[in-house]
Amino acid sequence: MIYFCIPAHDEAATIGLVLWKIRRVLEDSPREYHLLVGDDASTDATAAVLEPYATVLPLTVLRSATRQGYAATVEALLKEALSRSDRHKRDVAILLPADFAADPATLPEFLKRIDSGADVIVGESTLDGEPDKWQRRVRKWAPRLLGRHARVDGVRDVVSGYAAFRLVALRNAFRDRPGPWLTADGWAANAQLLAWAAAGARRVETVPVIELAARHVRERRHAPWERARGLWAARRQITPPPQDVRVDRASKPAPKEKEAA
Repeated sequence: MIYFCIPAHDEAATIGLVLWKIRRVLEDSPREYHLLVGDDASTDATAAVLEPYATVLPLTVLRSATRQGYAATVEALLKEALSRSDRHKRDVAILLPADFAADPATLPEFLKRIDSGADVIVGESTLDGEPDKWQRRVRKWAPRLLGRHARVDGVRDVVSGYAAFRLVALRNAFRDRPGPWLTADGWAANAQLLAWAAAGARRVETVPVIELAARHVRERRHAPWERARGLWAARRQITPPPQDVRVDRASKPAPKEKEAA
């Protein structure tokens, strides 16, 4: 089972496109999937847009009455995936932005990496068409701004909000974690999540993802320097990932003929 975890706040203009694109990408695949959308107290028409999709897609909406923030929404979605699954070594959670900037057409490559044995796959953005050089630079500098607790060997784009996690990697990393998993928010939460998941994984890989700035329908919520200051401040909030995680071995991928059955 693939659980698509999609955090959303005021994404009425694009959330439907994301859901439909996922369906189109997987319509010829034998894989089972479920869409988990976290509607974080949206004030626009996000709830109304999602309502008809629930009748035609395997969709569950986790809606909060008051704003919880990005990190809390992502954490709730991943915990929901873990609670629904009874096959943590086989099942996968894919974190995907709701703004449609990263095209879900790259999903087949993520699934290939999962089938080959990877536990964490990070979509590294190329920021194709990004006109603001400072936005590009802040993304590039993010690992330095966030500090050593947010770094992952072999991963350049640690703030990516597009990533796949074998559920056992999340279980390994967070099984002894009391309280909230994520102590930072926004981009910093993505980096913290990747660092912790990597600590519970046997193999981490990356996939290049073209992020098109032109797809951003709404105005950006953070200017480059505001984003940079936020990342620098978040380095004090990020708790270091565990160093002695007991990593469970993922089950071997099923043969193609059995998988199709």
